[in-house]
Amino acid sequence: MTTDLTDLGWSQFFNGQLDLEEIGTLTPVRLSEVRRRSVVALTPALERVEIALTGDHVATDMAVGDFALTDGTRLIRLLERKTLISRKAAGIAAQAQLIAANIDTLFITTSCNQDFNEARLERYLAIALDAEAVPVIVITRKDRPEEMPAEDYETRAKSIYEGAEVMLVNAKDAEDIARLERYCGRGQTIALVGSSGVGKSTLARGLTGEEIEVGEIREDDAKGRHTTTARSMHRMHAGGWLIDTPGMRELALHDASEGIATLFEDITELAAMCKFSDCRHRGEPGCAVRAAVEAGELDPERVERWRKLLEEDARNTETIAEARDRGRKFSKTVKSAKKAKSARRGE
Repeated sequence: MTTDLTDLGWSQFFNGQLDLEEIGTLTPVRLSEVRRRSVVALTPALERVEIALTGDHVATDMAVGDFALTDGTRLIRLLERKTLISRKAAGIAAQAQLIAANIDTLFITTSCNQDFNEARLERYLAIALDAEAVPVIVITRKDRPEEMPAEDYETRAKSIYEGAEVMLVNAKDAEDIARLERYCGRGQTIALVGSSGVGKSTLARGLTGEEIEVGEIREDDAKGRHTTTARSMHRMHAGGWLIDTPGMRELALHDASEGIATLFEDITELAAMCKFSDCRHRGEPGCAVRAAVEAGELDPERVERWRKLLEEDARNTETIAEARDRGRKFSKTVKSAKKAKSARRGE
């Protein structure tokens, strides 16, 4: 493998997935864009090529940041991911939406205005922790804080999860942007997530030098307009890769139970001490969580957010699993029907 693959984030984790025949005949690439019927990939020479999706390959199974093997014209197979950030697709669709793959760090962006929301930050943190990516909360607009001093927003963010670094930045200040670059070096990949209008695109432009479109702010509600609408991967000044994402109005969790358990570790440990293993922590006898709330040892609002996240995650995980199972059964039925039809034609 060439050093250019290392530049792309390649490691022994991916190298170990190749057999001798593949090493000699196929080329590893990294997906930088996923379109409906094709992907744009970065080659070992750091050239961008478009590859059509054929056969059983579909766009919904792929994420920006994925590594794959190609024969030069076709995508042959995806490699196992080191990390994956995903959510339940917005709306009523019972499917997972892949956000970014093989990232090292998740920059969770919010701002010193009404966008700042502990419950939303907890969702992003749970996703990052479940994927075993390093979470960094980046709070923008420190030069124009609303309602309270910028340092108070920083203090609130730090109280959510002590394992996450919190950085207060001015997204338009080059020196502030430079403070983030220790996460952005050669071979490293970050994903940038957050609501529209928090300076996410400005951060992306500062880290990459690319003119990624910046959302317009409406001062009455701090929502963004004309923001980026598709996920894409960009080279950063420090040598690593940034996966930018459009602002997400909904962030429904699925398959994130381990991340939730880590984020709320203190509550999780208490829940294990409840009298009943299926305790719902809503008044059952012998509930250690309720006892801690009544003793003033736990914040009841935080406990309620924890409970809601667990219930949402379990519900969405089950729903998506059921939909996948139905899809597999339907696919098998279609294939069986095609084989039977072909057999009849041959008789």
